[in-house]
Amino acid sequence: MNMNMMTLSQSEQPLSGGFRVDVSRGQRIGRVSSEWFARPDDERYLNLPDLYEAVRGRAERAQARTVESRAIRVEANCENSERLALTVPGRDEPVAPTHWSFGQLSTLVGAPTSYLRQLPAALSAINLQHGLLSHRALS
Repeated sequence: MNMNMMTLSQSEQPLSGGFRVDVSRGQRIGRVSSEWFARPDDERYLNLPDLYEAVRGRAERAQARTVESRAIRVEANCENSERLALTVPGRDEPVAPTHWSFGQLSTLVGAPTSYLRQLPAALSAINLQHGLLSHRALS
């Protein structure tokens, strides 16, 4: 290690005056705004600290488990027609699949993930559940 180098911890880093936005550069992308408005209320964040807290809280509550495909039940949540729920062993309440786990489940049953993501939750659930039943029959 070079003895002349000094490393500052994050709390000791010099503060900057912030960032300046040059509105004459870049472009407007209306899709970003429309996607934000299309999100459920609990997925809209007005600032980065709120987003950070939500993601940190989700990470702290997250659990990684391996379950047998035959034990998974897929259902569409009647309270929210855009959300899927998975009933898995060891959990009293259904869980929402993560982006990654939805992709894994789709791949397991041989369904195109990008297509299933575009369908209403009820249709995705029917297709995934059918795929799980067919997958089980092949096992």
